[in-house]
Order: sequence, then structure tokens, then C-alpha cells
Amino acid sequence: MSASTAASGQSPIAEAAPASLAAREPHVPAERLVAEMVPPPRFDAVRFDTYIPDPSQPSQTEAVKVLSDFAGGLGGAHASGGGRRRWFGRAKQTTPSGPRGVYLDGGYGVGKTHLLASLWHATPAEPALKAFGTFVELTNLVGALGFQQTVRTLSGHRLLCIDEFELDDPGDTVLVSTLLGKLVEAGVALAATSNTLPGKLGEGRFAAADFLREIQGLSAHFKTLRIDGEDYRHRGLPEAPAPYSDEQVTKAAYATDGASLDDFPQLLDHLARVHPSRYGALTDGIRAVCLTGVTPVPDQSTALRLVVLADRLYDREVPVLASGVPFDRLFGEEMLNGGYRKKYFRAISRLTALARDAKGLVDG
Repeated sequence: MSASTAASGQSPIAEAAPASLAAREPHVPAERLVAEMVPPPRFDAVRFDTYIPDPSQPSQTEAVKVLSDFAGGLGGAHASGGGRRRWFGRAKQTTPSGPRGVYLDGGYGVGKTHLLASLWHATPAEPALKAFGTFVELTNLVGALGFQQTVRTLSGHRLLCIDEFELDDPGDTVLVSTLLGKLVEAGVALAATSNTLPGKLGEGRFAAADFLREIQGLSAHFKTLRIDGEDYRHRGLPEAPAPYSDEQVTKAAYATDGASLDDFPQLLDHLARVHPSRYGALTDGIRAVCLTGVTPVPDQSTALRLVVLADRLYDREVPVLASGVPFDRLFGEEMLNGGYRKKYFRAISRLTALARDAKGLVDG
């Protein structure tokens, strides 16, 4: 310990400076986007029997049964009979009758992603024949591979799981409607989660009525399974810890192996220069995210980018330690009452959970 440190009464901190997310410029090849279409680390070990239904919510118990039966029905030959080789032959394509998917509709934190990942794990097919990703990751895959190559890549799969299904603009509506139609024709089973009923997708975000045909087409692919309940992340848990001081956050970042340290406004600026498909890679190797000077998000574009980063951090179970305003004040009233409110509430819920996880970095 140096004399100056001893005199100040402060604890020694590591000499190596923490990483900075704002200094990273990750490059993600298209092959990685495909290879990583599996349940995120947080959901590696989840199964139907690790989902604990709320006794007061029978829809949760029913969901486990329905999805277990659905997974069991996906064994055997590919629905269209040809697997990947079908694209190189002349086999006639037939459209399965009736819905070819399940759509888990419910509020925040009722375990929809847990159930979706359990379905992926329970489906009797090798991992290469099952794909799991968020809606944003799916649209990013199309952007990276191109539409036709994405169809070819996914059409031999038994199952495509889409988490956090949302339609944010007309382009996404037409793109996803066409893509899922092609995959259903190829015999791919679908499963999705959302906080919005299929027929209500896009409401409040764009003129959904102008794209009613596409939205109804999407809805026709799914049988809706409603899951009721309260947010388990707040069920019987203490309130999120209050923000710490800049000094506490900085000290914890230096003392924590694998931590990053960033000024919040600078990080938001950096996110505008990094494509959201690379936000997962942005956090590679990071064991804790430390943020100083958290302030309310200034605009909707910035807010939506932060939602994606929050999702990636939550998926990877990266704790978040912060100073400034608490996470429930990140988004203004206009945002929380607007068309993207469900995204913002999900981000608040997830960041609050990660803030609880980070408490030990200071108090431990």
C-alpha cells in the first residue's frame, strides 16, 4: 500500500484499468450469428421441470403441458419430409394445415423465455436443427445473410424459437411475415414469446391497419397460449438497490476482475455507432458492467438501443453497477406511455434484476 493510500484511509485497488465498452468495435461474422442461435447462457440449464408455476395461476401449469406435448410432436422426420436436401431436389412443397406454431403471450417476468428455452431443449432434434433467438437477432440475421440465404439456412430446421416478438416498423412487418411464411411452407415449427397478442402487433408504433394482411398472416401461423402472473423478478424480492456514488462504482470496477467502466452518456453515444447485432459481442469477456453518471435517456432511438443492450446483458447474466438516477427513471413518462412501453418496462425489470446481482461488488 502506498503512503498516499494509507494516509487517505482508502483501500488499495487493482493497478490494471477496467475495460471500456465504449472503446470496443466488435466485428461479428455472419457464421457466428447463425452458430449463436441457441438459448443464451442464463437459460442453458432450464427445463420444463425447473419451471415453478405459480399455484394461483393455472395458465402457467397448462403452458408447461401444452409445450411439452408440442415438443414431443416435433420428433421424427422433418414436417415436409426432405430436410435440408429438399432445396436441391424437386420435391413438391406442401403447406401444413392449421397453425404450425405456439405463441406465448403474457406480461413481464412470468417465465415466457424460460418456457421457450425449455421447449428448445426438449425438442428431440440435434442443436443444429433448432434455432433460438430474439426477434431483433432474427432480423439482424436477415440483414447479415440476405433474405434468400436466411430462408435456405433455416428451412431445414425442426424448430425456430423467437423471443420478444415485436413489430416496430412496416419494414419488419413485411419482412417477417414473408420469412415465416416461407419457413412454415418448408415445414419448420415456430414458437414465439411476446407481451402483445399476434393480432395486435405494431399497434402504437406505426399505422398497423395499413399492414393488416401481413399481421393477420403472422397470426395465422400461431396458436396463442396465454400465460398469466406477476413479474417473478419482483415476487418476494427486495427493492432494487439505490444507485451508488461515482467513487463507489469506480472503485468496484477496478477491484473486480473482468469489469468494464464507462460514463453512461458516452456509452449511449457509442451504441449509436455499433449495430445492435454486435451488442452481444460488445460484452464478450465482461463479468460486470459499471456505469457512472446514469441519466434519463434523451430520445427514443437511444432508448431502443439501450433496450437491446439490456437484453444482451440479462441473457449473459452480467451484473450492472451504476451511479446516477435509478433504473426506473431511465425512460420518461412519454416513453413509458407510448407504443414501445412494453420494451421499456422489460428493460427496467431486467436492469433492476442485474442491479441486485451487482450489489455484492460494493457490499461484499
